[in-house]
Amino acid sequence: MSSTSGLAYAVRTATRQGLTRDLPHGPDDLQWVANTATLIYGDRDAVLVDTYTSIEQNAELVEWVTSFGRQLTHIFITHGHGDHFFGIGQLLEAFPEAKAIASKGTVAGAHTQGEPRWRDGFWEKLFPGQIPEITYPEPLDGGFFELEGHRLEVMEMGYTDTVDTTSLWVPDLGLVVAGDVAYNDTPSVHRRNHPGEPRALGSGCRTSRRARSRRRGRRTQEAEHARPPDDSGPDRRLSA
Repeated sequence: MSSTSGLAYAVRTATRQGLTRDLPHGPDDLQWVANTATLIYGDRDAVLVDTYTSIEQNAELVEWVTSFGRQLTHIFITHGHGDHFFGIGQLLEAFPEAKAIASKGTVAGAHTQGEPRWRDGFWEKLFPGQIPEITYPEPLDGGFFELEGHRLEVMEMGYTDTVDTTSLWVPDLGLVVAGDVAYNDTPSVHRRNHPGEPRALGSGCRTSRRARSRRRGRRTQEAEHARPPDDSGPDRRLSA
């Protein structure tokens, strides 16, 4: 999607097996989770918001970003869950001039997820042999960064499906890349979001209203977990 500002964005969706494997028998779509990655780009440069879980999916993400022919300057991570930042190392190998950045809270959460009890005891058990070597984002100094002179603002969203989550607001596109603040037509029921984390059912809806208030009626909100666009479900973009 493009605008008169000179910026545009594109969204890529990848489907993986969900984290909760002992669900009762029911519809097959309760077993999958779709992650999205958003590329915001101008004439020369681009910013990627979030990565994927597995080595294979992140390799496909590298190919997708490369196909736009832009220089990747930043990889912004919305929160510290592994399925959003595990691909940093593969992206930086392909784009060594890029910087992986996040809020201080997200960086702290990512370091927790990188501990052996999480990487090996949780993620590797669910996705054996598929978890990349971990590279962490660096803390962003300030509440915004720029893409070709356009301001991209970090929105601190508090607790959604984990602590210290953020969204990215792009005023010149009227775009909020919501992270896990918003789910769109994809399963979002958690007994616990990850082992040891408290329940947060419904908190994403409250924080989504905060995001809409911040946007003051502007156009588009991209959900980080959304039904793939070639499916029969609704468009993944949430109305303003």
